[in-house]
Amino acid sequence: MLPDGADIVTQPRPDRHDSEEEAPRVVIRDKRRLDPITGQVRQAPASAEAAQAAPAAPPPDGGGAATAGGSTDQPADELAERTADLQRLSAEYANYRRRVERDRVAVVEIAQDRVLSALLPVLDDVDRAREHGDLDGAFKAVAEQLVGVLAKHGLEAFGEPGEPFDPTRHEAVMHSVSADVDGPTCVGIMRRGYHRGERVLRPAMVAVADPAEPATETVSETTQPIEN
Repeated sequence: MLPDGADIVTQPRPDRHDSEEEAPRVVIRDKRRLDPITGQVRQAPASAEAAQAAPAAPPPDGGGAATAGGSTDQPADELAERTADLQRLSAEYANYRRRVERDRVAVVEIAQDRVLSALLPVLDDVDRAREHGDLDGAFKAVAEQLVGVLAKHGLEAFGEPGEPFDPTRHEAVMHSVSADVDGPTCVGIMRRGYHRGERVLRPAMVAVADPAEPATETVSETTQPIEN
């Protein structure tokens, strides 16, 4: 009687010829997990499936090193790409800030020019009062304070007799000829002009004189009688 867990396997005997009658060979395999003598648990032999599931060893040509190197280069490439993106975004943001600041300054200057242009008629009244001798007392103090405040904001007047005529700064309303000038010259100021920096807020209204042309000398010709 076989113990539990034992199998009987019959195998042909290799020491017999084909002509002879082959007797089965009996092989007993003990598959019990506990050793009946020692009582210890036996270690099961590795199965063929476990051997097939084991990972294959890396090829000796350095394929594993190449894979490791590729995995090492990939983070470096991603880091370089992210760094380039960050630098590009930083440059775009810096350009955006400069553009916004430039637009903000331009808007402020345009608003100031409009306010100063609206006050120019008041300055014209102050000039007329000064010419007629009416600028005195409290009115004089207020006028001088107003002119000083506008000057702090960059408002400057121009247009004086004797200035060379400049069509970009002067508006000619009268024209004359004079021998005292060498070129187009402002000889009369009807209304002063104002500018703020390089921008002309209002041209000066002036009378312009051109130099007189030199007189042409006439040469008298003496008529001689014709002799026959």
